[in-house]
Amino acid sequence: MMKVEHLRHNVGVEILRGTEMSDYDIQLKPIYSGLELISVPEASKLSDHHWFNRTLCEINDSYLRIGVFDGDFHWHKHEEEDEFFYVVEGELFIDIEDAETIALKPKEGVLVPRNVMHRPRAPHGATVLMIENKTIDPKGVT
Repeated sequence: MMKVEHLRHNVGVEILRGTEMSDYDIQLKPIYSGLELISVPEASKLSDHHWFNRTLCEINDSYLRIGVFDGDFHWHKHEEEDEFFYVVEGELFIDIEDAETIALKPKEGVLVPRNVMHRPRAPHGATVLMIENKTIDPKGVT
């Protein structure tokens, strides 16, 4: 198993500008390959940024990603891709345009269909796994 320090050396960081937060720390390149052990606790320490996510691995035409969130993301949608959220720690709220907010606790998940305007929020912090198509732009369309 690779150590976190080694992973930090191997991954670049792309800062993406948001609309409600000053920035996000998003890395699109997969960190792990087939048959490598993936440690969620280690991966959750890959950045000290308040809103970051990393692509853990590629699964066929999809990515498994980890997000460590504290605060609000901007309102957005993904025109071509569905997005699945699974909470590992903390609580994640997903505001849905013209619908009730979805509140997820640990061991709960939800699929946000393509073209649904949404805003993830973690007012007290959350660690989340996401499954997304490789073509997704994590920022979405605002």
